[in-house]
Amino acid sequence: MAEKIVQVSGISKSYFIGKRELQVLRGIDFTMDRGEIIAVVGASGAGKSTLLHIVGTLDKPTGGKVLFDGEDVFKLTDEKIARFRSLQIGFVFQFHHLLPEFTALENVAMPALIAGLKLSQVKGRALDLLAEVGLADRAEHRPSELSGGEQQRVAVARALINGPKVVLADEPSGNLDSVNAESLHRLLLDLCRNHSTTFLIATHNDHLTSLAHRVFKIQDGVLVA
Repeated sequence: MAEKIVQVSGISKSYFIGKRELQVLRGIDFTMDRGEIIAVVGASGAGKSTLLHIVGTLDKPTGGKVLFDGEDVFKLTDEKIARFRSLQIGFVFQFHHLLPEFTALENVAMPALIAGLKLSQVKGRALDLLAEVGLADRAEHRPSELSGGEQQRVAVARALINGPKVVLADEPSGNLDSVNAESLHRLLLDLCRNHSTTFLIATHNDHLTSLAHRVFKIQDGVLVA
């Protein structure tokens, strides 16, 4: 039986432009199982990124709950939410956001360093992750010395350094050519299998969508079949 690790219940999100309310999400409900890939699709502006930001605790919902292993994360203090996010959630964005002055190894290790560990404590894991994404020989290279596809692979390894339960990816291949994009998609599928990590991915890419175990479509603020 699948292990449910995230439950999203009744999530709504509104923004105000002056006195006018813009409702982006309207009562979103779904669960996420360990070790599955879920693709979130929909038109630009439909609310895909907003949903990922809420599940990732980067933004708070107007209403509803996000439960991780039964715990309502938005009932925690801001400090505890930040700690939870750093240890339990990984992020991959369309643009890799690597720190240019640091090597690939140091970029991968950065979330663990921010969490309070020393480089000597996580260097081995960082090297293992770089090897797993095909960059064992690029550990000492800085971002400017890497191709776009290689930089995004470093970003994927970085997202996994703290052993998160969930990785959220927002258009992870949107800035890559078709060859590098498909290579990244296969990598994400392999990582999902190897680490039993759950991936929630917002994407417009049909190939990536085809690899997902489930596909959610956001339309008019709700999930539709």
